[in-house]
Amino acid sequence: MGSLLPAITGTMWLYIVWRFVWPMGSSVWVRLGLVLLLLLASQVHQITSRYFGSLASPEVPHAVLVVLVWAFAFVLLLSILLLLRDIIGVLVWLPLRQSGRWVLGAPAVRLGLGVLALGLATLGVWQAIRVPDVRQVSVTIPHLPAALDGYEIVQLTDLHASQLLPRSWQASVVARANQLKPDLIVITGDLSDGTVAARADDVQPLARLSAPDGVIAIPGNHEYYSNYLQWIHAYRALGLTLLENSHVLIPHGGATLAVVGLTDVQAQRFGLPGPDLHAAMQGVPADAMVLLLEHRPGSAPENARAGVTLQLSGHTHGGQILGLHYLTQRANNGFVSGLYTVGNMALYVSSGTGLWNGLAVRLGRPSEITRITLRADR
Repeated sequence: MGSLLPAITGTMWLYIVWRFVWPMGSSVWVRLGLVLLLLLASQVHQITSRYFGSLASPEVPHAVLVVLVWAFAFVLLLSILLLLRDIIGVLVWLPLRQSGRWVLGAPAVRLGLGVLALGLATLGVWQAIRVPDVRQVSVTIPHLPAALDGYEIVQLTDLHASQLLPRSWQASVVARANQLKPDLIVITGDLSDGTVAARADDVQPLARLSAPDGVIAIPGNHEYYSNYLQWIHAYRALGLTLLENSHVLIPHGGATLAVVGLTDVQAQRFGLPGPDLHAAMQGVPADAMVLLLEHRPGSAPENARAGVTLQLSGHTHGGQILGLHYLTQRANNGFVSGLYTVGNMALYVSSGTGLWNGLAVRLGRPSEITRITLRADR
């Protein structure tokens, strides 16, 4: 992805120059100035990763990073809008030549798209970095023990603690989760971005998460990008129960809830154990309800066949942009956001509590703190 990104963003920039900037009636110097500004905006990730940290974790002040991700969002959205205009224009031009030329070349259309991209980028970044609302989800479980009817789980996922979502944002999420007073809190991966030293203060609020049956977390793919073993130690030092292809048994009113947690497939790139459901479920009682935490949702069919009752996942961020979320869905075996029935198993894919700075925009795919209530099938 690191080598492909400049080619993608460079193509976006060239397309905007060709179809938006150069046709403008302004002087050559004004257009050249816009070309340079748009080039810098399109290459934000290359600049910050080279001089200010890494692609996953640019170490620049929060306010500066917000401006940078907004500039990149503007370039992305403008390139998409221009492409849509050109496709529509060609389709109109085929039967109606004059109308098609107007769509393709009218200054009013071009200006309108620029203003629309500015507005959408502003709205999208605000939606991305605000503290999420609570999403209430009821999951009906066949043969659920009566003791677990009404059991409440708060799911956080993709917190991505960083300069973009710093300590203050994390503290607000923690406070909102604790106010829900669930029986159990789970975090399904991608807790932070950057090194332990850089993020130690930003993840500190996670130590205040509290639920009677504990706070259980699993790693996501981002945990492996900055010294995984240090991060696992740091998370456990915060009081989180971190599962790596293992499980914990939670007795509740005479019933047993088995919480099973897997590692991420990214682990294998670093010589670490990838997800192993068979190993993780060794010793789980046959009559236990099995709650599986797996960062990515794609292996849900295999997990259902293995006897999992409910799987909670994240990773997709809900696709982030309505319409484009179909690409994310395709890349995740058809799962992108919400509640699914997979064989005899229920799967819930959260749209994410936070997101990483590489694409800090949400349009029509809001973030969430998820409150899941288990219900018996009556």
